[in-house]
Amino acid sequence: MKVCHITTVHPYKDIRIFIKEAKSLQKNGYEMHLIAPNAPSAIIDGIQVHGINLNRGDRQNRLGRMIKTTNLAYKKAMEINADLYHFHDPELIPAGLKLKRQQKKVIYDVHEDVPRQILQKNWIPRLLRTAISSVFEEYEKRAVKKMDYVVAATPFIKNRFTSIGCNSIDICNYPVLSEFDHRHSEEEVKENAVCYIGAISEIRGIFEMVDSMSLVPDVHLFLAGKFASDAERELVKQKSGWKKVSELGYLDREEIRNVLSKSLAGLVVLHPTINYKDALPIKLFEYMAAGIPVIASDFPLWKEIVEKSDCGICVDPLNPKEIADAIQFYIENPEEAKRMGENGRRAVEQIYNWDLESKKLVSVYQTLLPENRFVRNKGEVFG
Repeated sequence: MKVCHITTVHPYKDIRIFIKEAKSLQKNGYEMHLIAPNAPSAIIDGIQVHGINLNRGDRQNRLGRMIKTTNLAYKKAMEINADLYHFHDPELIPAGLKLKRQQKKVIYDVHEDVPRQILQKNWIPRLLRTAISSVFEEYEKRAVKKMDYVVAATPFIKNRFTSIGCNSIDICNYPVLSEFDHRHSEEEVKENAVCYIGAISEIRGIFEMVDSMSLVPDVHLFLAGKFASDAERELVKQKSGWKKVSELGYLDREEIRNVLSKSLAGLVVLHPTINYKDALPIKLFEYMAAGIPVIASDFPLWKEIVEKSDCGICVDPLNPKEIADAIQFYIENPEEAKRMGENGRRAVEQIYNWDLESKKLVSVYQTLLPENRFVRNKGEVFG
């Protein structure tokens, strides 16, 4: 059976879309296609990638990008003529509805709680955010009822769609275990350093992280990722703690693993916004998978995960002193830090891993495409 994933926002090798979902489905016998912006048109790891390209002017114009890429993606999708389409961006809802009118199976993959996310968008005038959020939520509710399935990145998002009668499942963005080598060896050298890996912005705690550096002697911060804005980067560089920051920029997966192997702990101190409190940030679980303890925001959901797994310390993300105290604890108690890191790895092996989530994804596909079953190996049935 032919399946086509579509994104007009994410890079074609997006971890959730390409590395996890598309590869898992390809391994389970589906003919996989992926439409993505500015991607090479080629077969990559058994997945047929189709690039949709925009000129610089279209890329810089937000509304123009949304309209033009949606139209290009829909046109390419119809050329592929798949049995099932799985799209990943809210701006593709109109394309999803068009595909339904063509009698296609359609899945809407919801990475974020978009109505709540709109409330945090700085490029939208503050006075308009509540109204735009409400209008979009009503539009989304009406549209998704026409889709075949909603795949949600968190249980919180899933429950929002289940409550309005949609077929919905949570498929969390947990790590691929094989990506992370957590083994502690005599050759492994931990530096007096903590790390943060991900998008960098005020709302994700960059100012508090840098301030905490000035409160702990002989420690530095590995900072991996891109700043949301040049203005925020210039402001944070003025802080005294910045001299203890190693700004690494965007890293590939191997480079990320190297940073994790050298770090005492991983930071995930996002601010207590309505969009983050019920999120499941991948960086939290990647730190755990790498076998290092975490320092996480004390949101009830995150605190439950961290304390149940006994894999780290939860802090007030707005308090640099609490962040600094947690770092100091790990420096002074390396054996306890190692024990917590091993606990986190164990929790990922047992609960928070992509192997388990991928089985849920395949089960949805087998429900929607029940005829996609073939027999091999002495009659054993695979989907």
